[in-house]
Amino acid sequence: MSTGLRIVIVGGVAGGASAATRARRMNEDAEITLIEKDEHISFANCGLPYYLGGEIAPREKLLVATPELLQKRFRIRVLTRTEVVGIDREARAVAIHDRRTDERGLLPYDRLILAPGAVPIRPPLPGIDAPNVLALRNLADTDRIHAKIHAAAGRRVAVVGAGYIGLEMAEQLTGQGVGVDLIELQPQVLPPVDPEMAEPLAQALRDKGVRLHLGTGLESVEVDAAGRAVAVILSNGERVPTDLVILGMGVRPLVDLARRAELQLGPQGGIAVNRSLQTSDPLIYAVGDAIEYPQGPTGGPQRMALAGPANRAGRLAGEHAATGNAAPMGAVSGTAIVRVFDWTAAGTGLSVRAAHKLGLAARSVTIVANHHAGYFPGAHPLTIKLAYEEPTGRILGGQVVGQEGVDKRIDVIATVIAFRGTVRNLADLDLSYAPPFGSAKDPLHLAAFAAVNHLNGLEDFVDADADLARYQVVDVRSAAEVAARPLAGAPQAINIPLDDLRDRLGELNAAEPTVVSCAVGQRGHAASRILRQKGFRQVFNLSGGATIRQRAMQAAGKLPGR
Repeated sequence: MSTGLRIVIVGGVAGGASAATRARRMNEDAEITLIEKDEHISFANCGLPYYLGGEIAPREKLLVATPELLQKRFRIRVLTRTEVVGIDREARAVAIHDRRTDERGLLPYDRLILAPGAVPIRPPLPGIDAPNVLALRNLADTDRIHAKIHAAAGRRVAVVGAGYIGLEMAEQLTGQGVGVDLIELQPQVLPPVDPEMAEPLAQALRDKGVRLHLGTGLESVEVDAAGRAVAVILSNGERVPTDLVILGMGVRPLVDLARRAELQLGPQGGIAVNRSLQTSDPLIYAVGDAIEYPQGPTGGPQRMALAGPANRAGRLAGEHAATGNAAPMGAVSGTAIVRVFDWTAAGTGLSVRAAHKLGLAARSVTIVANHHAGYFPGAHPLTIKLAYEEPTGRILGGQVVGQEGVDKRIDVIATVIAFRGTVRNLADLDLSYAPPFGSAKDPLHLAAFAAVNHLNGLEDFVDADADLARYQVVDVRSAAEVAARPLAGAPQAINIPLDDLRDRLGELNAAEPTVVSCAVGQRGHAASRILRQKGFRQVFNLSGGATIRQRAMQAAGKLPGR
């Protein structure tokens, strides 16, 4: 590359700012200009809910990089409150509009990097434009929400959407003493994970006083004579009074600039890029929430509005634009995590349901085990659900929920997926162990062992939410355990404690398809092996046992607790 290469970057925050600084580190002589239509070029987007909840203070901590820092340390020209309104690909120039002075002009480029990001979805509903109906995208939004929370007379907030942002907002507002109504169109909180995995979060929200409205959407916003929102009307007809509405219904990619420049869009509606982050015009790159990444387990295109991939993509695009060479962008599995009071939930890759939609032969196992040695004080149960492909055993995805140790396990699963590893690889991993941190057989090992047992033909499973009506069901817990919590949705279950099973085989019909269950699946595994070796033809272990069965039935509305 010749010296004086002109690199123009449209948009800051994660992708754009990373591209700008990497480009400078790789090419000291390039002329680099970063254009941002808002005031702040790089801020901690993921930290905004925690600032609103008071966990992050002061506000200045949210500022990752300032224009002054980029200009002084990196010699990057920064234009804030300036919008790129067009791209002339033939002339290799962008049309810019300075919002402060209303001046317009053209800025030439040799390489152009688009980081336009995404905006919160704001459906065209009655009352949606009321001044106290807000979404959380940038610091200006954060300041408006912060002011209105503390000015709200009744201190009631309706949060629409129970995904990651909605859950964080519900947690943080509740911690500020605000009454929260959390509204979600899907019948569960955190729709990206399976219902039984999300159920502990729903219960934690209820326990803290959050009012859940699941399986119902936002129909309209009721406004008063002054045009302010005073209630939301739900699709089930319910009226929910509120002082403030916060929209967390997802985001849509900002692709208008790319579309007008006739750059190719992908099947998911984002900007299509290759592994070097180049668009259909090789002189123009795109990164961040507006693009389509290769999806981890499948390689297919998928939009993922996550800060981690945006930062990595920006870094690689900046290097390639500045030097003509860089490592290819890796696949993205969508690894994400959220805290809800004392609980944490995380997911990566595909669920079984998503895998089936893509035509993959997927199965899953669910285990419950303590996050560290049970004899060491402070052990908390972890639930791990592992999705894998038959017959290869390739790991397709994972979900983890618990109170401690969730991040460690989900990151290991994401790593194995990145290397296209199998459940056998996971079973062989040499993970750290000391009583305060884990177990000699980590919960990840237990999940992998269960999957390997299935692939080896030693055991089979039925899902926690399966209809058990046609099965002979054997509950191998103690009589006291069964009395305290009968197996949900299986009134025909026969209680034979595991230690008595060999002596009471005559009470069972070996020709009937049989499901064995215990508390979490461990004793069920032992029971399954006994029955299979005693001539029972079809034996299945209930995945996750009575514990996960209870959650699954509650999530489906078939038990009290919702």
